[in-house]
Amino acid sequence: MRRNIFSVLSRSCSSQSSKITTHYSIYPRENDDRWKDIDMDRVEDEADVLIVGAGPAGLSTSIRLKQLAAEKGTDIRVCVLEKAAEVGGHILSGACLEPTALNELIPDWKTKNAPIRTEVKEDRFSFLTAGRRIPVPIPPGFPMHNKGNYIVRLGNVVKWLGEQAEELGVEIYPGYAGSEVLFHPDGSIKGVATNDVGIAKDGSPKDSFERGMELHARVTVFAEGCHGSLTKQLYSQFEELRKDCEPQTYAIGLKELWEVDASKHKPGLVDHTVGWPLSKDVYGGSFMYHLDEGAPLVALGFVVGLDYSNPYLNPFREFQKWKTHPYIAGFLDGGKRVAYGARALNEGGVQSLPHLSVPGGVIVGCGAGFMNVPKVKGSHLAMKSGIVAAEAIVQQMDKEEQQEGIQTGLYASDYESMIKSSWVWKELSQVRNARPSFSKFGRMGGILYTGLSTWIMRGKEPWTLSHHGRDNECIKPAANFTPIEYPKPDNKLTFDLLSSVALTGTNHEHDQPAHLTLKDDTVPVNHNLAIFDGPEQRFCPAGVYEYVPVESGDGKRLQINAQNCIHCKTCDIKDVSQNINWVVPEGGGGPAYSGM
Repeated sequence: MRRNIFSVLSRSCSSQSSKITTHYSIYPRENDDRWKDIDMDRVEDEADVLIVGAGPAGLSTSIRLKQLAAEKGTDIRVCVLEKAAEVGGHILSGACLEPTALNELIPDWKTKNAPIRTEVKEDRFSFLTAGRRIPVPIPPGFPMHNKGNYIVRLGNVVKWLGEQAEELGVEIYPGYAGSEVLFHPDGSIKGVATNDVGIAKDGSPKDSFERGMELHARVTVFAEGCHGSLTKQLYSQFEELRKDCEPQTYAIGLKELWEVDASKHKPGLVDHTVGWPLSKDVYGGSFMYHLDEGAPLVALGFVVGLDYSNPYLNPFREFQKWKTHPYIAGFLDGGKRVAYGARALNEGGVQSLPHLSVPGGVIVGCGAGFMNVPKVKGSHLAMKSGIVAAEAIVQQMDKEEQQEGIQTGLYASDYESMIKSSWVWKELSQVRNARPSFSKFGRMGGILYTGLSTWIMRGKEPWTLSHHGRDNECIKPAANFTPIEYPKPDNKLTFDLLSSVALTGTNHEHDQPAHLTLKDDTVPVNHNLAIFDGPEQRFCPAGVYEYVPVESGDGKRLQINAQNCIHCKTCDIKDVSQNINWVVPEGGGGPAYSGM
């Protein structure tokens, strides 16, 4: 696997000129003489609605917009930008799909050859100790009760949704990454610009340099998924979006796809565990879903809450260790791992949802935080948020249909109230205390509280528990902990990180600035490494961050292997100093997941 090598030395070695960060977002090009003669004009295009992100939320928005336009006998130009090289290429989820929103959006999906075929036949939930499995009953109504749901490979479902959207006339542009939010003079959103291409890794223009495009729209839908880079720009520009909510909290989800021995394959089985190997102060758990797609495929994964405090914890290695449990290994022995990936996910719930619309823009899906944590599901909520957003947009367009030539961004102000009137808000409100109860009462207390809340009280408790704060603030100095010893990979059940990343199909243009930008290149060594022993070298699920010896003299430097990045966004979230800012690389780069 090729690596981009960028390094920073500690201040004692600052006489060397190498940099980690050469990206123009940190070093403005107007201050760089190498750019003074470069044409920076952009080509412009215009749509009625621009959607950033071709995931479940964005595509559902586009489909519903076209359906509503057809019902009215009008046309709405809908354009979708997708940073992956193909639709579905960056999608990763468990996934056990609740079809509620899909039934509303495309009621006849079963006759349209949707890749949704494995109906759940059995639910299992258990608590693991180091050597035992203790079954836990799943009463009807409990969040992990999956009757009527389907085990899917979400990337394949998203690809199919893209096909449905294009049949309706939606324009989808894969391989184009939105890099900048554009604004009208009055401050409303005008659209987005795609990223420039043809920039060398030292930040200089190459002969192949091409300026990105500007895409303008009456309204822009931000559907980037968890912790989107443009959505972050919105939160900075419109501080009122997050003034009435708690900070978002997150987890990292790691996933593998296995082809197992047919005799151990149980199509339709949904299996969740909590407990070992995580310590009792770390929130997390696992899933194992048996697909029915011809080959005996099993999707398995591990979720770790990013509010953990021990800087030595390594989510990837916890995942590998979990597979050695006798119960889990019993399914995997003799099988073959065929895919790997990871992605951050929202865990804040309804307490952490921002306001959802501003003049010229709306936020849908996981970009806002629509995720049911105890259900371990968010796709149905993301899709429904897109459906509601489309209805709110068209409703507002109808109000303004006499105002031709309007220059400012359309304000779909009813979107939030429409969400609060939908089943999305009811569902999230009923489970609002499940995740924060763990922080309040610990692992067993959280499990008991969630059971009582969702089964007996039906989520109607008269109080709302608060979250702990920001995930990066939870990590503690390394001096407070002992390093965790993890077993070495056996290359049968457990594997090293780089061979895992090789399965993701990840690739980035080698000669471009690292998109893992640092606000200050000296912080990693002088702060993160010195106080916290460099937790980024452990929480990254792709081996992007490494501390390696300085070439001459003592000490270490940070090496960023940007080409390994699988776009999970964990570093942007968990970095203790909040010095990392994830920005989009050249469009088309990143993982190439096949049905994850």
